[in-house]
Amino acid sequence: MIRALDLAALALAASLVPTGALAHQSTHTMHQMMHRPPKGQAAPIQPGQDAFAAIQEIVAMLEADPRTDWSKVDIDALRSHLVDMNAVMMGATVTEQPIDGGMKFTVTGSGPTRDSIRRMVNAHAAAMSGAGNWRYMAADTDDGATLSVLTPEADRAKLHGLGFFGILTIGMHHQQHHLMIARGEHPHS
Repeated sequence: MIRALDLAALALAASLVPTGALAHQSTHTMHQMMHRPPKGQAAPIQPGQDAFAAIQEIVAMLEADPRTDWSKVDIDALRSHLVDMNAVMMGATVTEQPIDGGMKFTVTGSGPTRDSIRRMVNAHAAAMSGAGNWRYMAADTDDGATLSVLTPEADRAKLHGLGFFGILTIGMHHQQHHLMIARGEHPHS
């Protein structure tokens, strides 16, 4: 936001600039004021929304990589995946039940959330089964999916503490996974 003092200084500067240069100088000065923080203040870092930030990060990586094949890039697919992540994290209902060797999570939702649950649970089970000696088994249900997770005895308390939503975050594979989706690769198949 431009402060009143900044506007007064801009008006004074504009009155001292010859008319021909006024339009260019005013536009340039306004642009600088809008895109640079006042002296002594830090510039904002966060772009304001998490999906936007994730896409922005991936686009910057793609632009920096001279090997990027732009004919295969699919940012819309990445956005769809981020929509699924948001729907599951914010809209799913989960019940858990102890099973022999682990826990069974029944994840439910309706409409688009149900579909997101199915995609996310199946993808996570496929990507993570076997990692850290944990076994993941997914199955679709009428209103979502189930995820059964079997762990070594020493990890049972961890499994219980993490619950379904914590389990989704295990294995820093998501960032690489997002890059693969954006590059037009199909990590879920």
